[in-house]
Amino acid sequence: MANLLLTVGLSLIAVLRAQDPPASEEYPVDLSGKWYLKAMTADQDLPEITLESVTPMILTVLDGGDLEAKITLLINGQCQDMEVVLQKTSEPGRYTTYNSKRVVYILPSLAKDHYILYCSGDFNGKQVQMAKLVGRDPETNQEALENFQKFVKAEGLNQDILEPTQSEICSSRGD
Repeated sequence: MANLLLTVGLSLIAVLRAQDPPASEEYPVDLSGKWYLKAMTADQDLPEITLESVTPMILTVLDGGDLEAKITLLINGQCQDMEVVLQKTSEPGRYTTYNSKRVVYILPSLAKDHYILYCSGDFNGKQVQMAKLVGRDPETNQEALENFQKFVKAEGLNQDILEPTQSEICSSRGD
């Protein structure tokens, strides 16, 4: 029994360590371009948001290493363009946004061309933790999804994972 507990404990540590960003000034690499939101969840329900579909996210690396993210979401029947600048911090893979009210970690997934965006901070007056799986193509990658599920469980987030519908353009109900 002690061996079983030791094995489970060590594998959890290995999974969490696999999520730690590498200690490199160049991390993360090659983030510019089109990314698809594959899955997401949070540590609490956000009933005010009903995400129906999502367009690809466009990431641009700015001077100094900051990141600009642009995405359009179909929320509650309305297309909403979102644009945010993630300010680089001294910690590799860690960014802040919304006047440092939110922290975003960009963590490598064990699957090729996938990352986990782990966000925490103020969301409409609530302290929320959220995780998002992004990948270079819109196809489902089972290895990336399984890795994301392990990460979500280890972080104590909601196990009900939303896999939003992918759309190249947003079309609201009134269009």
